Amino acid sequence: MAETKKTPGKLKRGRGFDVKQQTGFTTIAMLCFLMLYAPILTLVVYSFNAGTSVAIWEGFSWRWYESAWANGQVKDASVRSLTIAAFAAIVSTLAATLAALATTRTKPFPGLTFIYAFINQPLMVPEIVTGVALLIFFAAIKNATGYTGLGYLLIAHTAFCIPFAYLPIRARLENMDLSLERAAADLYATPFQTFRRVTLPLLWPGILAGGMLAFVISLDDVVITELVKSGGQDTLPTYMLGQLRRIVTPEMNAISSMFLAISVLMVTIFFLLNRKKA
Repeated sequence: MAETKKTPGKLKRGRGFDVKQQTGFTTIAMLCFLMLYAPILTLVVYSFNAGTSVAIWEGFSWRWYESAWANGQVKDASVRSLTIAAFAAIVSTLAATLAALATTRTKPFPGLTFIYAFINQPLMVPEIVTGVALLIFFAAIKNATGYTGLGYLLIAHTAFCIPFAYLPIRARLENMDLSLERAAADLYATPFQTFRRVTLPLLWPGILAGGMLAFVISLDDVVITELVKSGGQDTLPTYMLGQLRRIVTPEMNAISSMFLAISVLMVTIFFLLNRKKA
């Protein structure tokens, strides 16, 4: 019997690789989620501890939330953190949007790859290196001008957050269908009208994602803030770090839980806005 040759087109297509069907995947996934969220859940639970221990449950109480709310240092550090994060998120998102438009809505030119790498450089360099560099740079400015205000933290956080905002905005632009923008141009829309009427509405979810990511990164930053800040400019993370060096009480758990609630609220709002647009 003659051997039948199978052409590539007649080969039986096998089942695709599905990682969810692999042995042990569910167990590993559950362990990963447990290790990730169990400490956070423990922190939230012990923020309601009536005692002073962070490891021994002594009953339910709002004591530490009331203590944190009445703590003037916590209020000052929280307001400062939110102010810096809001400023850094707005300015870095605006700069990242302009940079993303400049690198995706133009013809390729020499140096485009270098610009892309330059914008994302803070992501590739260890944060301690960036912090030390900013410390040296701002120290020279402080000696020359005598200014020691909050502006250094605002500039440092903004510069550090730009690549975090840039990535989701650029990704959104690259995945957008250009046919709508071309259609607007064919209908004699100016570049600004095309951007306002077509590009911006489609880009808005990416801008929101970039802004939220920049806000959270700024709010959570410790290394750069610790190296750049002057006396009396503690943000909430640096304040908590200082308290952990002295004594640990459930008040730290209460503060962390409140900021966790803010983060969850932001993610929920973003999800609802995104679903409504979809």
